[in-house]
Amino acid sequence: MRTLTVLVLFWLIALPVSGTAQDRHVCSSNGSELQQLRIYEINRSNKDAFHRRFRDHALRIMKRHGFNIVDMWESDTGEKVEFVYLLTWPDKSTMDSRWREFLADQEWIEIKRQTAAESGELVREANGQPLVRVSYSPACSEG
Repeated sequence: MRTLTVLVLFWLIALPVSGTAQDRHVCSSNGSELQQLRIYEINRSNKDAFHRRFRDHALRIMKRHGFNIVDMWESDTGEKVEFVYLLTWPDKSTMDSRWREFLADQEWIEIKRQTAAESGELVREANGQPLVRVSYSPACSEG
């Protein structure tokens, strides 16, 4: 949880404090746009295989399904290795339907099967949570 908090804080600080009206529309409370934080605990012993699969296959297939990835990080606390990425979605309904499409994609299913056969389990745990910016976020201020 500490890693998650640090990454979210870093992301919020790294955003510009002021911006165009288009940038600030996400600060409304109508829920019309959201971000999704994805955290995968990956196996240290085969993290290179995980990164190859994500870089060479998942990104391409996600793009085909309309995923918009904002940024990606790796966190190694010594106890565990996590792959963290942030997506942006127009709304929760779109997020949910595109994830369903991606997970049912036959090419992705086959790639996961092949990489598991070659390298074993690549992901120990995967979590995703939607993030809706609050109106008093520093990213919403006029500067």
